[in-house]
Amino acid sequence: MAEASGILQTSLISNFHPFHKTHLPQLHPVLSFRRNPTIPIQCSVSTSETTKTTTTQNAIPWGCDIDSLENASALQKWLSQSGLPPQKMAIERVDVGERGLVALKNIRKGEKLLFVPPSLVISADSEWSCEEAGEVMKKNSVPDWPLLATYLISEASLMESSRWSNYISALPRQPYSLLYWTRDELDRYLEASQIRERAIERVTNVIGTYKDLRLRIFSKYPHLFPEEVYNLETFSWSFGILFSRLVRLPSMDGKFALVPWADMLNHNCEVETFLDYDKSSQGVLFTTDRPYQPGEQVFISYGKKSNGELLLSYGFVPKEGTNPSDSVELSLSLSKSDKCYKQKLAALRKHGLQVSQRYPIRITGWPLELMAYAYLAVSPPSMSSQFDEMAAAASNKTDIKKDLRYPEIEEEALQFILDSCESSISKYNKFLQQSGTLDLDVTSPKQLNRRLFLKQLAVDLCTSERRILFRTQYILRRRLRDIRSGELRALKIFNGLRNFFK
Repeated sequence: MAEASGILQTSLISNFHPFHKTHLPQLHPVLSFRRNPTIPIQCSVSTSETTKTTTTQNAIPWGCDIDSLENASALQKWLSQSGLPPQKMAIERVDVGERGLVALKNIRKGEKLLFVPPSLVISADSEWSCEEAGEVMKKNSVPDWPLLATYLISEASLMESSRWSNYISALPRQPYSLLYWTRDELDRYLEASQIRERAIERVTNVIGTYKDLRLRIFSKYPHLFPEEVYNLETFSWSFGILFSRLVRLPSMDGKFALVPWADMLNHNCEVETFLDYDKSSQGVLFTTDRPYQPGEQVFISYGKKSNGELLLSYGFVPKEGTNPSDSVELSLSLSKSDKCYKQKLAALRKHGLQVSQRYPIRITGWPLELMAYAYLAVSPPSMSSQFDEMAAAASNKTDIKKDLRYPEIEEEALQFILDSCESSISKYNKFLQQSGTLDLDVTSPKQLNRRLFLKQLAVDLCTSERRILFRTQYILRRRLRDIRSGELRALKIFNGLRNFFK
């Protein structure tokens, strides 16, 4: 399970660099760098220091095991000494999540908890221990996400010399995130789910971000950003931390922040309370939406996210049927054999859409945009004057009326969605049928446990997503049956009247 607070899931970078679609490379082992804590802090790294590094296999030299209570206790002590007021919760091992905040006393519904002061919050405005490195990053107008990722690595590399050392020591050495799945694992375990494409896009973005920073900044200031410290492995770690723990604080003008202590709270799909900054108490807090007894784990919401989104960032999948916000992405695509393929594609691109689009489907139904895309996909040449209207309605970037109806092609549109739905279901069926025989031929027990763990996550995700598709299939078949039976009745009436008048 993940430990995190509510986080927005947006693109990594805006206005920093264009991402290039390249072949996704394998993450190779890189050099890890650890400063000797007895040496005075220096922002630069000499050549002699650099040569002391050793190659390690996927090892981050900071952080801890995901269930470490020793580091968590040290964090709690440091926070208390640094201004965190007395708490009604403590960090303990829990059933839901590896570690979580557990009530020490009775907690009432509507009670405000945490009160983490701004001085204990990490944001883009935080002071760098290495001031020169911070000045270089800000001079180059690096956006918040990559800035914070670099900041985390910079402070982590200083070990005990950083004021954040107790916090960083309590962070997981390997965050639960799809960033840590290999390409082979993504292809094998998530072949049926559209979340696989999202995961690949995210990994590609992280790699692109790192390469851009290395090209534009790090290579020009090697004394500040040595590759032994600032490499693809450490950036995967820092972005894994950001994806699973960064929060947006609405009352601080939407500022992104890491909030130590608060990010030990785990997610519950039934909880609706979020973190925010309270100006009156001058601290980050949340208001409970239910009471808690001593010994009970206290939860917040990470947001109304699907099971796939929760796996993507936090590395867990809620139990099937427990997430009211769950959805599955259904992929739709124009047929290249369509006589109006070029016209339809032009209409889609005009409104920022591609030939293939993914739309979220919930147990309760599908969005109007999906239906508009289906209308466009099945519309005949005689409706070419309405292609633009359909494409606009298929986009979520316009304010145009979405609830368009074309009764003359309603049946064809529903059948088009049903065909896509059933094609997706067949992929889930194939994966779930074969899931018992997926590769478990690993010699290392630790690797074997990892593979079993990832496979179980994939099975849980695919089971929950297939459940939604089954429900969608049922609704579509019923609506098509109603349409066709209605047409049959109308035809019988028409034939009866025609025979009567004969």
